[in-house]
Amino acid sequence: MKKIILYAILCCGVFITSCTSEKTVSDDKAFLPPLMGWSSWNTYFVDISEELIKKQADAMVATGLKDAGYQYINIDDGFFGFRDKDGKMTYNAERFPNGMRVVSDYIHSLGLKAGIYSEGGDNTCGSMYNAEKSGVGAGFYGHDQQDADVYFKDWNFDFIKIDYCGGKELGLPERERYESIVKAIRNTGRTDASINICRWAYPGHWAANIARSWRISSDIQPRWRSVKYIIGKNMYLSAYAGNGGYNDMDMLEIGRGMPLNEEEVHFGMWCIMSSPLLIGCDMTSIPDYSLELLKNKELIAINQDVLGLQAYVAQRNGDAYVLVKDIETKRGTKRAVAFYNSSDSACDITVPFKTLELGGKVQVRDLIKHKDIGTFEGEMSHTLPGRSVLICTMQAELRLEPEVYEAEWAFLPCFDDLGHNPRIIRYSQAPDCSGGVKVAYVGAKKENRVVWREVYSEKGGEYEMAVSYCSAKDKKLQISVNGTEYSFEKLNSGDWNKPAVLKLTVNLKPGYNEISMGCDYSWGPDIDKFELRKK
Repeated sequence: MKKIILYAILCCGVFITSCTSEKTVSDDKAFLPPLMGWSSWNTYFVDISEELIKKQADAMVATGLKDAGYQYINIDDGFFGFRDKDGKMTYNAERFPNGMRVVSDYIHSLGLKAGIYSEGGDNTCGSMYNAEKSGVGAGFYGHDQQDADVYFKDWNFDFIKIDYCGGKELGLPERERYESIVKAIRNTGRTDASINICRWAYPGHWAANIARSWRISSDIQPRWRSVKYIIGKNMYLSAYAGNGGYNDMDMLEIGRGMPLNEEEVHFGMWCIMSSPLLIGCDMTSIPDYSLELLKNKELIAINQDVLGLQAYVAQRNGDAYVLVKDIETKRGTKRAVAFYNSSDSACDITVPFKTLELGGKVQVRDLIKHKDIGTFEGEMSHTLPGRSVLICTMQAELRLEPEVYEAEWAFLPCFDDLGHNPRIIRYSQAPDCSGGVKVAYVGAKKENRVVWREVYSEKGGEYEMAVSYCSAKDKKLQISVNGTEYSFEKLNSGDWNKPAVLKLTVNLKPGYNEISMGCDYSWGPDIDKFELRKK
């Protein structure tokens, strides 16, 4: 390995949990798009029944939602009965008099799939917060294989949401519990069963190896503050979604009383950020405008796109954001773009097409309104009312080679949002950094790095690389470019929030390159971004 020692004019101290640099998704995992369906929790909580679930399944078909792509009817907390003398889980005979297999069979008879719920610990969330006594001791803990056999063999369900109220109360290690439960589910022979990890915070990249989706926030509510909060939580998690595994922004509150502009933000951002789309309202009484939004084929198409990518923040101006992702073809000339205003006041957004890696004339189509906006060149400006979004596709003549790579786009092998470690590597607000975000707590061990996996060069060759970093103390930094390592010392920008720049010359191969930054045995500087210029 080539090693180059350089000096330039630039983090912190302490322990980080163990981690590895394995990929976010196992290589042999078959591609699945984000899950689409309905869940009982948002509207009914634990007050569910056989009759109610069947009516919702009927409504999914009658409203045309099934034809629009929604498949799953998911039964949340509230169906539990008791454990028999052998510890086997039973169903609530009052709410489901004919049993759970009858319900899943009915759902299947409509050409739909059936989902169910459990808990990674002992007591369910409903038992703690909704006075659902049957949820006490109803969780998987101590019954992993026994419960998996009931849900997937005896009752024939296709999906399970696994909560963590009891697990958190007991202080159980998340990864160990979820991996044990998923192993039990796979032992039933149901390798096709879809699994949702409901830990209410990004749990770590290990989740992608066992689940189709994982929650990244606390429970959603049918109000703007909640929707805005969840979008903010998912804004910088794009590196952890794709290839059949997705950041779950929670169930949809469409049709539960929010005004149309807020519902458009809600559904549009869930779609472009590739979240599962689980309807949470009563499907027998959805307002017409909400139903049409839920059935919007153009928005659903970017959610279910074959690439399975989550949009990332390409530009930020205060409370206004521009997000973008590839659709249909990697590095193609067509991309999905969101102009998002999270504030309460109107704002103007101008985005240079170069920022979106698009060149030449660009045709723009509004996916919410189902209309072409026009053809532009160089840049596009748009005025957004408060709490609103424009979701569009942009078809360009050219796809440009990227020049900027933000740290908040990078994959962090040691990152999670569980809160167990106050000094874990993280995406951190930094007003003076590009886009207002940096990556903090880099280094201290070899694997605690910032990793860009798809640094693209059309023809390869020699590039000037400019790295923006922040530090109030002298720090070291190791930069790896396809395995070639460059080492820097005495990096000090003078302030933890004021970036400075170091420059080096690197060689890239044609196509995708991997670049990472860290510091094996001490803390490095915080990382803002890097830029590449062909020499």
